[in-house]
Amino acid sequence: MRADLVPDDLWERVAPLLPPAPARRLRCPGRLRVPDRAALAGIMYVLRTGVAWRDVPSEAVGCSGVTAWRRLRDWTEAGVWPRLHAALLTELRRADLLDLDDCAVDGSHVRALKRGDHVGPSPVDRARPGSKHHVIVDRCGTPLAMTLTGGNRHDVTQLLPLLDAIPPIRGLRGRPRCRPRRLFADRGYDFDKYRRLLWKRGIKPLIARRGVAHGSGLGKVRWAVERAFAWLHQFKRLRTRYERRADLHQGLLDLACSIICLRRLRKSF
Repeated sequence: MRADLVPDDLWERVAPLLPPAPARRLRCPGRLRVPDRAALAGIMYVLRTGVAWRDVPSEAVGCSGVTAWRRLRDWTEAGVWPRLHAALLTELRRADLLDLDDCAVDGSHVRALKRGDHVGPSPVDRARPGSKHHVIVDRCGTPLAMTLTGGNRHDVTQLLPLLDAIPPIRGLRGRPRCRPRRLFADRGYDFDKYRRLLWKRGIKPLIARRGVAHGSGLGKVRWAVERAFAWLHQFKRLRTRYERRADLHQGLLDLACSIICLRRLRKSF
């Protein structure tokens, strides 16, 4: 197994969250179960390179692509990736590396080649099948939550679901944080209805107005969400959606967000 695919600090955080392996019957014929770390290496290989599952080099990775896909399915259904992301956000807050006062939100289109759930005609790609990644980040660009919708869904429809998807972030004394104080967004979110809904939640909306010339100064914070998309799309499997099952693609998104959080923790040492 390639050690660079699953470094020790990542494995130490993932291993306690994995469901226990099914009990093996005595004198049961068949091959032994592939170790979980090798299966995670196969998932990481696909996430980084974007290759098809059948093209995973089992000799180099230590796991076949089919086995890696099955573990991804099982671990996604067990809710491993959201718990891993929440645990890393807690570590970031404990290390004073999260700025939850100012957050930014945006969406990004990706082409969906195999259709499936949460796929729709993309208005920016000649109505080809596509999906949208919606993300909310803190002031430094750390992804706090991410959702997946069809390519024809408006960005503003995911504003409140994104806020609801932020996990309770612990790490300091007092109540866990699960909402920002100020929220930055571009003109796609310019609706007075949603401004009122944000005020009711105690969040100050800082949303650009349609028809107003650029230069409001909101871009000084909002650029962080664009950088977050650049970080996410370094994982080639996320640039184009190949998974028909929306939950599996969402699981890969959550795993990528966790890796970005882990990279921030590494730089703090």
